[in-house]
Amino acid sequence: MVHFLHPGLSPRNIVPPDAQKDALGCCVVQEEASPYSLVNICLNFLIANLEKLCPERSDGTLCLPEHWSFPQEVADRFLGVMTWQGKLTDRTASIFQGNQMKLKLVNIQKAKISTAAFTKAFCHHKVIELDATAVHTDLPIPDIISGLCSNSWIQQNLRCLLLDSTSIPQDSRLLFFGQLTGLRVLSVFNVCFHSEDLANVSQLPKLESLDISNTMVTNISALLACKDRLKSLTMHYLKCLTMTKPQILAVIRELKCLLHLDISDHRQLKSDLAFHLLQQKDILPNVVSLDISGGSCITDGAVELFIRQRPAMQFVGLLATDAGYSDFFTAKQGLRVAGGANMSQISEALSRYRNRSCFMKEALYRLFTETFSMQVTMPAILKLQKNCLLSLTNSRILVDVPFDRFDAAKFVMRWLCKHENPKMQTMAVSITSILALQLSSEQTAQLKEELFMAVKELLAIVKQKTTENLDDVTLLFTLKALWNLTDESPAACSHFIENQGLAIFIQVLETFSESAIQSKVLGLWNNIAEVRELSSKLVTEDVVKHISSLLHSKEMEVSYFAAGIIAHLTSDTQPWMSHDLQRSALLQDLYATIQNWPSSSCKMTALVTYRSFKAFFPLLGNFSQPAVQLWALWAMYHVCSKNPSKYCRMLVEEEGLQFLCDIQEHSEADAQAQKIATSILDDFRMHFMNYQRPSLC
Repeated sequence: MVHFLHPGLSPRNIVPPDAQKDALGCCVVQEEASPYSLVNICLNFLIANLEKLCPERSDGTLCLPEHWSFPQEVADRFLGVMTWQGKLTDRTASIFQGNQMKLKLVNIQKAKISTAAFTKAFCHHKVIELDATAVHTDLPIPDIISGLCSNSWIQQNLRCLLLDSTSIPQDSRLLFFGQLTGLRVLSVFNVCFHSEDLANVSQLPKLESLDISNTMVTNISALLACKDRLKSLTMHYLKCLTMTKPQILAVIRELKCLLHLDISDHRQLKSDLAFHLLQQKDILPNVVSLDISGGSCITDGAVELFIRQRPAMQFVGLLATDAGYSDFFTAKQGLRVAGGANMSQISEALSRYRNRSCFMKEALYRLFTETFSMQVTMPAILKLQKNCLLSLTNSRILVDVPFDRFDAAKFVMRWLCKHENPKMQTMAVSITSILALQLSSEQTAQLKEELFMAVKELLAIVKQKTTENLDDVTLLFTLKALWNLTDESPAACSHFIENQGLAIFIQVLETFSESAIQSKVLGLWNNIAEVRELSSKLVTEDVVKHISSLLHSKEMEVSYFAAGIIAHLTSDTQPWMSHDLQRSALLQDLYATIQNWPSSSCKMTALVTYRSFKAFFPLLGNFSQPAVQLWALWAMYHVCSKNPSKYCRMLVEEEGLQFLCDIQEHSEADAQAQKIATSILDDFRMHFMNYQRPSLC
């Protein structure tokens, strides 16, 4: 349990868990239960106290105490932890100046440091690997290269340079990598890197691994210059390629030393390059790893034939394709598959595609589908998807874990309106339905545009599902989301009515007879009925017909919600001016129905919760209509008996006890109403004696 005593510490193990071999996560459980290493604890202490321990130079930067020195491995780790914690700045990076630190593996991912600070702090070390992924724009690629090339040792010995998502100024021309003659591994994923730069890089005498994914490269012919030494080529999502498929394949055919090739693509591009590559017999003779995820027209048969012709293959990427489903992929020993056919393939995809949002989306909704009804906890799988949006579909996380729910709600509502894949849509709706209840009424009102778009989109989903007569989990989540969004939110209720919500929900009731659906429809109508300026919109022939019918439902929660709507609507006489007889009949029916209900402490399938009792107070004071008063009392007693700590406190804070005392003492009050009011007050006294006030009965 030591892990939980150090919530701010960096991960102890950066190696992804092997969910294929250890699905139940025995290693993960052991790791999470183990203490942090003494080195990590010491480094974290030093980093947390840098300002206290390190003297300040005249320019405001920090330096190490005079007699301190760090071994190379510890120095590398120290820098890595600083970077991971976001503590690497111009002020702190200066501790790596001089010779007290000796660095080889420099990790400055996402750091916000200037060119001058980078050069002074790191370019005098004997660096063999530099990870500058997504560093701040204050340190662009030309300045990184220039700083590295200022050290002749680095020019000859730097082996690995990672520049993914790093900026290049608009006025920059060619990137001069040529002086880095020792470079073996270069990654410029998601960089403004052109064909001319590729020609320059291809001349590097020791280059073995190259990643040019999502760059501006239009022609890969320059790779022929390094065909006898290039072992790994990654060109995922090369969206600017102008070459024909035969021309591309002709270049790949010459790269006979390739062990790894990645030509995966965004599924939306519908690229069939991989389809044509699989048909080639005289290509990639030594390949052991091929990634064609996202490719179109790919079949199990074509992939299987390709692999059988190359028996040394160890990995194939098939996510977002139609392949990976035959028994061959599970039966072949030593072959790892990143795909969506089963949990093993999904976990492999989650591990490999951490930096590719299009594939992470695909893998996550495949995982969502696979784990939706899973009964067994699998820590290795959880570790591979933790801290991602999928985790939010866990109601326990949404309710108990502290985070900015307002920003999360805005994000998820915008995401909902992007018309994603149906499985992603289900996740978004599920999260929205739970987050809606975690927001205060004031926060919901602040959403404005997001709220309007979300209500409109959710109603569109309901309409589509109803038209298709499809009562799936997405429909249930969507109805719940609308119900929760309209809770004590006049704006959401108004948006619902403006977007033909009443007509859509009437269609829902006429299409589906399941109580789970009926209760959610009626729950939302309850929310509208509580808004005095909107409640009259419900006084229509169709709405009243359904409510009066469902009042007699055998399912307690359906009858309860129908009764609530009737109570709110009939408490206001204005909308019924021309329907007074109908209103009287409804009130009589309501009173008789409540008399036949079981005790208020009974269980209901739908969990009834309220943010406030304020909507009940006008009903409690309505002595001229006992049925209305009786429903409000029954409802309050029901939730107070289920959760006395919450609702009895609410009674005090909202000054609702006086209403109960008035009913208890009123000479003309209904006997049943007085009985329930007395029961609530008795329970209150039993649970919350400290809240009693002398002025109350």
